[in-house]
Amino acid sequence: MPSVAKKKKIHFLITAGGTREYIDPVRFISNASSGKMGYALAQAAKAAGHNVTLISASQMQPPVGVEFVAVDSAVQVFGAVKRFFPKSDCLVMAAAVTDYTPAKPHKTKIKKKNQQLILKLKPTADILRWAGKNKSERRATSDGPRFIVGFALEDKNLRSNAQKKLAAKELDMIIANSPESIGADRTTVQIKTPGHRWLKVPEAEKSTVARRIIKAIEANIARMNR
Repeated sequence: MPSVAKKKKIHFLITAGGTREYIDPVRFISNASSGKMGYALAQAAKAAGHNVTLISASQMQPPVGVEFVAVDSAVQVFGAVKRFFPKSDCLVMAAAVTDYTPAKPHKTKIKKKNQQLILKLKPTADILRWAGKNKSERRATSDGPRFIVGFALEDKNLRSNAQKKLAAKELDMIIANSPESIGADRTTVQIKTPGHRWLKVPEAEKSTVARRIIKAIEANIARMNR
């Protein structure tokens, strides 16, 4: 009877939720991301027998059995990614990290005045670009490169903008979706890897879509390691 090849256990590093960038101690800039997709991915990866570290800026209850790291801001997400990157095999950046943060947050609450308030913002660090540049860095499990997965939420030119992000940030997979998926329980995504055609995953519960994504990652990592 032919032997069945044992599936390689992958250490997933997954980010989820929308970050908060504080203007003062009580006010912040954020976005509408719920973290549902990232949590569904963490659950699907764990159910598939993999190790999972979940870096979360969401208030949701983490899935049972995953290593959980709570964060709040973009700089905290980046710090956590750098900390756990060495032992990861696959980074999935599902978090909606804010693109800008206040240049000089106020140390005390800003009092309301009868005049305009001008808020200066500066760009946050590009975590995905950093990961793409450093994916071949030596890691605990093996010397091979990590598999880097990014998300692209686009309200127009979905595929073309997502494909530009895939190339520019040296990613191994991009998952494109539209603003309608924010906070929703169901979603439609499109998946692209370099050198392969787009794969459209029809609308379904995020838990179902997450299982499809994890299977696609498993297949690509297996192919990469042959």
